[in-house]
Amino acid sequence: MGRYDDIINLPHHVSATRPQMPMIDRAAQFQPFRALTGYEDAVQETARQTDEPPELTEDEKALLDAKLQKLSDSIDSHPRVTLTWFQPDKKKAGGAYVITTGELKKIDDYAGALILMGGERIVIEHIVDIQIMEP
Repeated sequence: MGRYDDIINLPHHVSATRPQMPMIDRAAQFQPFRALTGYEDAVQETARQTDEPPELTEDEKALLDAKLQKLSDSIDSHPRVTLTWFQPDKKKAGGAYVITTGELKKIDDYAGALILMGGERIVIEHIVDIQIMEP
């Protein structure tokens, strides 16, 4: 004779005074307890890789200055450019290299940025390469 043979075949108890819990709420009772909310997100953020900011040589800086001057001289024709620039990460050290192509709208000397026709604003200090596309 088994330990629970006397109760194993009894009908399931249903309370006459309390409503039965919905199945979705019953299932929630068995979900794992997460004492450290946000921990997994923090681990993923720490593991996310970033690139180091560029350190241009004097020759590379001089070449970029010459290209910027050429753009400044031809700004009225809205030259098409491809810019390779470093986008600093907002959450941690480093960032990512981005390539943006578009027509140059203006050079904002006060803010130190190139503004493209689509509204993109790229800080000149972050630019590592400029390709000017000939019409």
